[in-house]
Amino acid sequence: MRWSFKVATVAGTEIKIHVTFLLLVGWWAFDAWQRGGMVAARASVVFLLLVFGCILLHEFGHIAMARRFGIRTPDVLLSPIGGVARLERMPEEPKQELLVALAGPAVTLAIAAALWGLLRVLDGSSDLLTFDPLRLRLVPALFQLNVALLLFNLLPAFPMDGGRVLRAILASRKGLAWGTRIAARVGQIFAFAFGAIGMYTGSFLLLIIAAFVYFAAEAEARAVHTRVTGRGVTAGGMMITDLKLLRVYATLEEAVKLLLAGEQREFPIVDNEGRLEGLLTRDDLVRGLATASANTTVEQVMSRGVVPLTPGVPFEEALQRLRTSGLPALPVVNASGLVVGLLTADNITDLLLVRPHLVKSS
Repeated sequence: MRWSFKVATVAGTEIKIHVTFLLLVGWWAFDAWQRGGMVAARASVVFLLLVFGCILLHEFGHIAMARRFGIRTPDVLLSPIGGVARLERMPEEPKQELLVALAGPAVTLAIAAALWGLLRVLDGSSDLLTFDPLRLRLVPALFQLNVALLLFNLLPAFPMDGGRVLRAILASRKGLAWGTRIAARVGQIFAFAFGAIGMYTGSFLLLIIAAFVYFAAEAEARAVHTRVTGRGVTAGGMMITDLKLLRVYATLEEAVKLLLAGEQREFPIVDNEGRLEGLLTRDDLVRGLATASANTTVEQVMSRGVVPLTPGVPFEEALQRLRTSGLPALPVVNASGLVVGLLTADNITDLLLVRPHLVKSS
């Protein structure tokens, strides 16, 4: 994730903080300092960190439930508008998604219940463990904030928890694609409402939330469409098979000729037996020409350590591996290690465009 850094790892999940979160802490401290000096600034920062601690526990509710279904969570990101746990994949069944979506609010409810119990025990004593800015008290403020977060998260505004609950219910009746499409549209209606309220009240935070909900709903709808459309397809069914290969001793001049002669932009680099050695991308070629001569071999400038696909790799895994590789294409090799194809983002896009029509006509 860009503009974020890791602060800890808990049970295999990295906790990351977006740099804008530090800006929020600084602004929060400065605002409190102006009103009450250094003591108020410190108290405000502690309160803010406690709030985000509650949000982090909420996210780990999702993470713990997802783990019960065998779904890992590589990282969770904290930003000024909350936390996002990144699951490695979506739950397979609507019931699983429903439970994962509800696990976070369940943790928030438990925190609110614990704080309410503490309020009853303290019963006004100990000044409710103090806090200050503008005479706020720590326990009541945390309790009210957790209740507000709980109610807000349960709004059916996809991709928030309430929206995911709505999607799970709809998907259990008419399928994932239809459920996601409806839940995303409902989420975007809420986004317009948040935006209108934000403009009317002058709340910049609501405007940010509105934009986040709108674009996140759109992105999720597209991701699910991609997943559903590619279901049942393997890397072998969408790879380029009419491709040009380059030997490790080929020169950059030869690579340029191949680049200009056709539409292929990435070239698997192979040894004399046709086994993969690396991948020459267009960027590799341009950098090589800028720093070396045209007689330089492609082996000297190619991308190394390329992990190829096999023809039987499922669509979703192939797409994920292509994205995480950071490369514009991935070679496909057979059981003997020979290069038999090349998978590119353009291949996948073409598949998504034509496959729904092929399915209808069959």
